[in-house]
Amino acid sequence: MLTHRTATQLGQRSDQPRYLASYMHAGMVERQTNRDVSHQFARNGAKAIYICDFTSTHLPTHAREIKSLYPSVDVHTRTFDAADEAALKAVIDEAIQNYGRLDIFFANAGISGSNVPFTEVTGEQFAETLRINTVGVFLAAKHASLAMRKTSPEKKYPGGSIIATASVAGLRSNAGATDYSASKAAVVSIAQTVAFQLAGTGIRINAICPGVVETGMTAAMYEAARARGTERKIGQLNPLQRGAVADEIARVALFLGSDESSYVNGQAWAVCGGLSAGHPVVPGKLA
Repeated sequence: MLTHRTATQLGQRSDQPRYLASYMHAGMVERQTNRDVSHQFARNGAKAIYICDFTSTHLPTHAREIKSLYPSVDVHTRTFDAADEAALKAVIDEAIQNYGRLDIFFANAGISGSNVPFTEVTGEQFAETLRINTVGVFLAAKHASLAMRKTSPEKKYPGGSIIATASVAGLRSNAGATDYSASKAAVVSIAQTVAFQLAGTGIRINAICPGVVETGMTAAMYEAARARGTERKIGQLNPLQRGAVADEIARVALFLGSDESSYVNGQAWAVCGGLSAGHPVVPGKLA
């Protein structure tokens, strides 16, 4: 039990600068979500942001956008595989060397998995999905938490917020491919378990569990639906009867990274339009 710190001391004061490392994985990643999260933190007082990807294709554009809108924010871009432990540790070490602290880490790397019946998924395919979606989050939690324990004249107490992207598929069956669902359920478990292992450090970790979001990962589905004129059917199983836009996920990430969520820890936040609130039915089919 911590005894000689006030609630204000335990949480990061909302008027203090934040230092954010935000990473993603290439190709089928939720790139739009990562972009919107970076913009939200830059708009709300981040001092420095590291945006990382498996390829450099979109990084210059993202950095240029943020610098033009928020010139006081230091923006760094790095290219590496989210499950490459040495590369991940290197970018965190660089942030500590440059700024003396790390306050927020948003672990958003992910691929959609095999998207075929589980009997057609090879062991190698299953392992690759877990390598990116789960091992990447584990390594982020490991090295980010070690960095967040460091103190300095500007940061008198250890602390920080780790935010991992899971999925509603990690909470409910029939919401995703088997390898994808298993990898995201593991992310939820990592957040819950690590929260207890970080007891007393002032470091929080939570998972965001989105439903259907229009991102690079779901672009093909949205494009096909628009071509057929059936876009309104996307998200029809949730009470809001629509998919999400990336900024709706980004605003939850901003909340979890801020002092407004200073007593939120080890939780899986479903941002799914209500899909996970019950057992989905297709309107009219069971009437």
